[in-house]
Amino acid sequence: MEIKREKLRALSPLEEPRSPAELRVRQLRARDLLRGDLEGPALERHVTESVLTTTLDRATRWGRANSIFPATFGLACCAIEMMSIVSPRYDIARFGAENMRASPRQADMLILSGRVAIKMAPVIRRLYDQMLEPKWVIAMGACSSSGGMFANYAVVQGADKFMPVDIHVPGCPPRPEALVYGFNKLQRMILGNPEPGWRRRYNAIGTEEWARPATGSASSEEAEAYAAARELSVAHDAELAGETG
Repeated sequence: MEIKREKLRALSPLEEPRSPAELRVRQLRARDLLRGDLEGPALERHVTESVLTTTLDRATRWGRANSIFPATFGLACCAIEMMSIVSPRYDIARFGAENMRASPRQADMLILSGRVAIKMAPVIRRLYDQMLEPKWVIAMGACSSSGGMFANYAVVQGADKFMPVDIHVPGCPPRPEALVYGFNKLQRMILGNPEPGWRRRYNAIGTEEWARPATGSASSEEAEAYAAARELSVAHDAELAGETG
């Protein structure tokens, strides 16, 4: 087996620094634009090269998604994995969320990293109520998502029973990569482009337990519910195909 090594610069060369003369031309164009002297083709060229247009709503959502302030808060063993996301190996700073805050009044994201005891639930709810608006919650691990192995009276069987949860990250404990992936899903949700659920992605709408016909003879209500769910799935797929096309 032969291994061939090539430098990335040779495969994808970077642009050379622009000449001082070209930089001076751009400065003069910007000055003329402010004075109102730039007109015609020169104005159109300057706008094409220098101006980016968007909507205020999209710009606001982009800023929120890339400047999240997580709370420095841990519950159990998942907190050790959560601490790793700020290390150089995972580097959550790539997504603008490395500035963890020690006060809920300066944070807008809460990561529930571990089991939630009955006695701890009111404290977590108070911390959530003190956080900045808009705010988001990630349930990290099986314990905070569904109680995990602690199926007893002392642990809340899912944090979404007493507070809103935006993203659930499965695992016991989940690796830092899984938490970063959950954070990326939260970013897409904030940007207004959330990923569809697995039933949408795999065309599984209508396979829910309530929608499946019973074994043998199904009642008319069950058959109608199943047919309606299948029609909804087909219509949704057709709509997505139209948008893609």
